[in-house]
Amino acid sequence: MNDKLHQKQIWIGISLAVLATIIWSGNFIISRQVNNSIPPITLNFYRWLTATIILIPFAWKKFIAELPIVKKNIGYFLLTSIMGVSLFNTFVYVAGHYSTAINMALIGTTTSPIISVILARIFLHEKITFLRVVGMLICITGILLLLSHGHFENLLTLSFTKGDWWMLAAAFAFAVYNVSAKKKPAQMNNVNFLFTVFLIGTLLVIPFYLLELKNSGGFEINNKTLFPIFYLGLGTSVICFLFWNIAITRLGAGRTALFGNLIPVFSSIGAVILLNEKISTIHLISFIIVVTGLAVANIHRKSF
Repeated sequence: MNDKLHQKQIWIGISLAVLATIIWSGNFIISRQVNNSIPPITLNFYRWLTATIILIPFAWKKFIAELPIVKKNIGYFLLTSIMGVSLFNTFVYVAGHYSTAINMALIGTTTSPIISVILARIFLHEKITFLRVVGMLICITGILLLLSHGHFENLLTLSFTKGDWWMLAAAFAFAVYNVSAKKKPAQMNNVNFLFTVFLIGTLLVIPFYLLELKNSGGFEINNKTLFPIFYLGLGTSVICFLFWNIAITRLGAGRTALFGNLIPVFSSIGAVILLNEKISTIHLISFIIVVTGLAVANIHRKSF
């Protein structure tokens, strides 16, 4: 591949990764917005059921044709579906009952890229440039600044809330998905790959959805509940995952994951506008630090 074509592929990957983070940022806002009206597992189930139904017209023929590939790699698809569909967003929606949208975005989406880079290095042998390490450290500094409220000595007495722990679990689950998506069977169609992962992940959620339905009841069907589910199903599921998976093929799992650091920026803007959450100077400074780290991590230099 010549340099010009290679650069074009890189910019396509970057553009799709950024667009995915813009749409994805609504995930944390909605999880807070509907936390009193839709139970977390129920929200996750209907999100992925919606996404699966949307993909049926586009993927069904390919799914039937490529079913032997799915059967041959069933262990891989179970892991990818459990982490990317069944667990990740369930954990996010549970965290939405305990944390603000801003904190959820900052903790979840800034730790997941770091975990992804480490896992990509271990399991995919992706090279890590010196500047990528520097960028990661800058991102970590921004995260610690936020968690310490601008005073690093506060880290000595830092304690995580229940919502923070759920978000860390979500971050780890998505990091595993991010790395496993890079290992997608090469002969498999991108849309069918998403459909297969969504379908398996949705089926795996059903027992837990039925248990929650029995214990918590359902939810009222109206515009305030249907629109969030549709947004999550179409936007943050079908569109985002398609964009993100293509970006992974262009940039690599570790590099693509670093763009997740942009989600807190867009999430916080939305949370301030839509949820009236407060944003402080420390939030702004930490955003600048994290974005700076992302920029540094994407500068090409010799790797090791």
